[in-house]
Amino acid sequence: MLTEIRAAALPAERPSSSFHMAMRILPAPQRAAMFDIYAFCRAVDDIADGAAPPPVKRAALAGWHADIDACYLGIAPPQLRTLARHIAGFGLACADFHAVIDGMLMDAQDRPLCAPPAATLDLYCDRVACAVGRLSVRVFGLPPDDGMLLAQHLGRALQLTNILRDIDEDAAIGRAYLPREDLAAAGIGTAVCAAGAEAIAAHPALPAACAAVAAQALVHYDAARLVLERNRGPAGRAPRLMSATYRAVLARLAARGWQHPRAALKLGKFTRIGILLRHTMG
Repeated sequence: MLTEIRAAALPAERPSSSFHMAMRILPAPQRAAMFDIYAFCRAVDDIADGAAPPPVKRAALAGWHADIDACYLGIAPPQLRTLARHIAGFGLACADFHAVIDGMLMDAQDRPLCAPPAATLDLYCDRVACAVGRLSVRVFGLPPDDGMLLAQHLGRALQLTNILRDIDEDAAIGRAYLPREDLAAAGIGTAVCAAGAEAIAAHPALPAACAAVAAQALVHYDAARLVLERNRGPAGRAPRLMSATYRAVLARLAARGWQHPRAALKLGKFTRIGILLRHTMG
């Protein structure tokens, strides 16, 4: 089973995603680098979300740690040789690839993340989203300080939006990422959290906790916007499009409401095209 997981290293791209819409506006060298970073992220995420037992997932992710290290030693495995060229070309940091894998390891424990403390959720967001941002801003060509600041805020904003969008999907596999402090403030106590993710997802007080997390996401979107306003050129175009798309998702989620049962939500094709046009023309 471990061999099968490692063999599925680089998944095919998914053209309908918001990520692909944003990345297609990049020049070819940057676009190729971002697609390879995306493929790496999909590969390790598929391990964490797969059906294998947790020990097998952790072993496979440990193998990815070794494979990434090999890229920096000049002995990249065959499936990562193209990524290794992008690592060298854009100066991508080894620590950021390792952080992404460590975030996947948080999802590969024997007990799924369920109502984590706020500090644990923040660490998770930093690993699975901000670390990807830190890799991405080097490819985009943003100034180092603004790039790191953008990764810090936009990464958290996007991940919190994903968490709010995927509450029911995550609950079905035992995960509930909303922080226990916000749940407690909403009146969802330890007994409900101990009952599991589906109990949290169905609790009538959940909307108040969701609204608190949405407010945190908006703070990060606003901070990211300030950085992007200082970087109006081509280097800021792709992250600006990502921010606008995911902020629109968050607005739709808030308009729909957080009460159980929640209808699935996805931006329509023409909405995404409209966002693309507004943020790329000129």
